[in-house]
Amino acid sequence: MQFLLIYILFPLLSLFHTPDTGICNQPNNAFSAGENIHYTIYYNVIGLYVNAGKADFTTQTANWNGVDAYSFTATGKSNMKYDWIFKVRDKYESIVDSKTLLPLQFTRHINEGSFHQKEAVQFNQKARTVTTSSAPGVFKTADCTYDVISAIYAARNINYANCQLNDKIYLNFFLDKELYPSYFKFLGRDIIKTRYGKFKVIKLAPLLVKGAMFNGGEKMIVWVTDDENHIPVRIETPIIVGSIKVDMVGYENLRHPLTSLVELVNIPEQQ
Repeated sequence: MQFLLIYILFPLLSLFHTPDTGICNQPNNAFSAGENIHYTIYYNVIGLYVNAGKADFTTQTANWNGVDAYSFTATGKSNMKYDWIFKVRDKYESIVDSKTLLPLQFTRHINEGSFHQKEAVQFNQKARTVTTSSAPGVFKTADCTYDVISAIYAARNINYANCQLNDKIYLNFFLDKELYPSYFKFLGRDIIKTRYGKFKVIKLAPLLVKGAMFNGGEKMIVWVTDDENHIPVRIETPIIVGSIKVDMVGYENLRHPLTSLVELVNIPEQQ
């Protein structure tokens, strides 16, 4: 159950970059400083989705050794009602170059049950190396290597206009002293109804790495808004025991109007 927030909330971390995708060093047109997005996490094991926790993503301006930067912060915590079963209080932060969206530093503070960990990862994009506080030595990466948080924000800037059904989009990310190659697949466009509203969406299937929670493969589905913001509004995936659904339930300060919202609905939260 270690790193629960990463495995539940960050499906877009399963990406790998190749030069022809054009995502590397792509200018940011999807978000701006001050953006906040809020999610509720639901767990289903016997046919009923239970409110298991929440997560929040925030974007702020920053400065890193004289470089104009963004600070992306993601926090996740379990529903206090179920803390006695398994308490989660996680925080992740990525500092990225504001021009390239490539990470300069990634930190995480993990508190999940009896497991606790702090880690800081320093990126040297020119040398294609990283160092981490969790292990000695220098680790090799590749051109345009992201961490799991910066990968999500970089992916929001993908132009899906020319994507064909089942096209694969590639990206690189570094996690747990490993460089992961993978992809996510474009599954077309749709209209879905979430706990927030009815949206026009782009449907994606990331390739998951087999681990403690997932069997691997393309069983996770992510729906992002079919507008210039490209924010995930729903994530669904089976896990080893049961399944998980994540819904966007609120936001502030989006860069663009949420034109993908067809209808606002009011669905009571499950407790």
